[in-house]
Amino acid sequence: MKKKKVNLRDLKPNSEVQHTHNDGHNHGNGSAFKTYVPAIISFTMLIIGIGLDYFDVSFFKDWIRIAWYGIAYLPVGFPVVKEGWISIKKGDVFTEFFLMSIATIGAFVIGEYPEGVAVMLFYAVGELFQSAAVNRAKGNIKALLDVRPKEANVFREGDYKSVSPEVVNIGEKIQIRVGEKIPLDGILLSEKASLNTAALTGESKPDSIQKEAKVYAGSINLESVIEVEVTNKFEDSSIARILDLVQNATARKSKTELFIRQFARIYTPIVVFLAIGVTFIPYFFVDDYVFRDWLYRALIFLVISCPCALVISIPLGYFGGLGAASKNGILFKGASFLDAMTKINTLVMDKTGTVTKGVFKIKEVKAIGWNETEFMQYLMAMEEQSTHPIAKAILEYKAEGEDFEAQDVSEVAGKGLKGIVNGKTVLVGNKALMTANNINVPTETESIVESIVLVAIDNQFAGFVVIADELKEDAKKTITNLHKVGIKNIMMLSGDKDSITQQVAKELNIENAKGGLLPEDKLNEVEILKKNPVNKVAFIGDGINDAPVLAASNVGIAMGGLGSDVAIETADVIIQTDQPSKVVRAIKISRSTRKIVWQNIILAFGVKVIVLILGAGGLATMWEAVFADVGVALLAILNAVRLQRMSWD
Repeated sequence: MKKKKVNLRDLKPNSEVQHTHNDGHNHGNGSAFKTYVPAIISFTMLIIGIGLDYFDVSFFKDWIRIAWYGIAYLPVGFPVVKEGWISIKKGDVFTEFFLMSIATIGAFVIGEYPEGVAVMLFYAVGELFQSAAVNRAKGNIKALLDVRPKEANVFREGDYKSVSPEVVNIGEKIQIRVGEKIPLDGILLSEKASLNTAALTGESKPDSIQKEAKVYAGSINLESVIEVEVTNKFEDSSIARILDLVQNATARKSKTELFIRQFARIYTPIVVFLAIGVTFIPYFFVDDYVFRDWLYRALIFLVISCPCALVISIPLGYFGGLGAASKNGILFKGASFLDAMTKINTLVMDKTGTVTKGVFKIKEVKAIGWNETEFMQYLMAMEEQSTHPIAKAILEYKAEGEDFEAQDVSEVAGKGLKGIVNGKTVLVGNKALMTANNINVPTETESIVESIVLVAIDNQFAGFVVIADELKEDAKKTITNLHKVGIKNIMMLSGDKDSITQQVAKELNIENAKGGLLPEDKLNEVEILKKNPVNKVAFIGDGINDAPVLAASNVGIAMGGLGSDVAIETADVIIQTDQPSKVVRAIKISRSTRKIVWQNIILAFGVKVIVLILGAGGLATMWEAVFADVGVALLAILNAVRLQRMSWD
C-alpha cells in the first residue's frame, strides 16, 4: 500500500501551475505578458478592422480586408488549429480544437471574417481565464513547494555545516535559526520553541512546544535558535508526504468528472454529424434553400456544441475543493473522496488520539495518612524506573523538595513494581498487587473507571493516583456540529476499557460506544454497519490498529499529526491538525464542491440546449454561439473559483 515517494528535486513550481486541457495550451511558462500578447494583437486588429468596416473605408476591401482579418486570426487561431491537427494524427478527431478550427475557418469561407476572428479570440481568452483560475486553485500547492527547505545546518566534525537536507541522516543534530524553515522531521533538543506550522496544518496561530516534542519539516522557527535531532529522512518527511498526497489527488477523478469526459467524447461527434445534417438535409425539404445560410447555421451549431464549459469547469471545481481543503489543513487523496464524503451518514470513531489527546495526565491524587508531596515523592522515585506512559504522566508532577531515590526495584509481571525508598518498602501497581501482599484497598477505588495507580508504603495503603486521557478541546463541539450537518449515527469503538470508553462517550453525548475491542473486532463492527446499503460509513482513527478499519470503510479519515504512518497511508482523508472538528469542515467543503459542480453542469447544459435550438432555427448568430460556449465556460470557471473564497466555520 506504500506509495512511490516524491523526489522533491523533480518538482518545479512551474510544473505545478501549468494546465493542459486535452493536450492543449500550456499557459504556465514564460511571463504573464508574453502569454497575453497573441490575444492583445488579435483583439487590436479585430477592433480596427470592425471600425474600418463600420466607416466603409474605401481601401479596406477585397484581398486587403481578407489579409487583415487573416493576420488577426493567426495569433490566436494557429495554436488551436495546430493542436487540432496533432490530435487528429493521434486518432482523436472530435476535440474542441477541431470544432473551433472548422467553425472559424468555415466562417472565413463564407465571408464572415470578423466573426471567425471573434470566435477564436474569445475561445483563446477563455483558455487564458481558465489557466488563471487553475493557477489560483493550485496556489496552495505552489505555497507548499515554496516551503520546501533548501538547506540544513547539520552538526558534523565539531561544527555546524550547511548541506542539502537530502544528505542528512537519522540521528544527526541540526540547528535552525530564527526565521528559518525546519528542514527535516525530528525531536526538539532545545528547552522550548515557537513554530509557525501554517504550511502543514492550515493554522496560522504559532505553536509553542517543549523539549522532546516532535517537530515537522516545513515549520518556521519564530523565536530563538533551536536544535533538533532528525528522526526521518528527507523523502519521508511530513512536507514530502503532504506534497505526495496533494499532487496525487488530482489523478484520482470523481465519478462525475469521469462521466463528463466520457460523455463529451460521445456527444461531440454526434453534434458534428448533426451539423453536417443541418447543412445538407434542408436541401431536400426547403424550397428556397441557400447553401451559405445553412452552412452558417451549422457553424453556429458547431461552436455551441463545444463541451468546454463542462470539460474545464468540472475538474476545476473539484480541484478548487481539494485546494480549499488543503488550505484548511485537510488533505483529500482524490476528487473521488470529495464525492464520497458528501454521501456519508454514519461516522465511526476511535477514542484515544482521535477525540482524546492520547496523552495521560494526573486527574486526582489521594494520599491517605501522608502529606501529598511526600507521598508523590515516594511514588515518583519508583516510577522513574519505568518506561510506561502512566509512569511518564506521574513524573510530570511538580513536587517540592529533594528527589527520593529508589533501590532494589523489581517488576511484578502484570501487577506493578516493588522496591525500597528511604528504607521503606514501596508497592506501586494495581489491585492484584495489593491483594497479593495482603494490603487492604478502600472500596472507593472500585468505582473509579479511569486508570488508577495504587500505592502501599511499609505494608500500609498510602493512597492512589487517578490517571486519565484528556478530551481534545474541540471534541464536544465536533459531535454537536456533526448532528447539525445531518450525521445522526455516530459510534465510538475503542481498544481501551469499556468503562472508560462509555464514560468518554457519555461526556461527548455519543449513544453508541463499545470498548475493549481488538482491531478485528472494530473491523467486524464496521462490516456489520456496511451490510445495510443505506449506511455510508466514515471511520476516523490514528493508530496502526485502525488501518484495517480505515481501509474497509467508505471513507477512511486519519489524524495526520499524531497518527501512525500506516494509518495515514491507508486513509482517504488526512486531518493535518489532529482536530476532530475538521471532519465537519471536510464534510462542508465536500458538499460545497459538489453543489458548485452541479450548478456548472446545469448551467452549461441549459444554455447550450437553448442556443442549439435557436441556432438550428436560424435565430442565433455567431455572437450567441460565442456566449453559449466561451461565455458559459467563463461563468462556470468564476463559479468554481468561489470555493477559494468560501468560509466553512
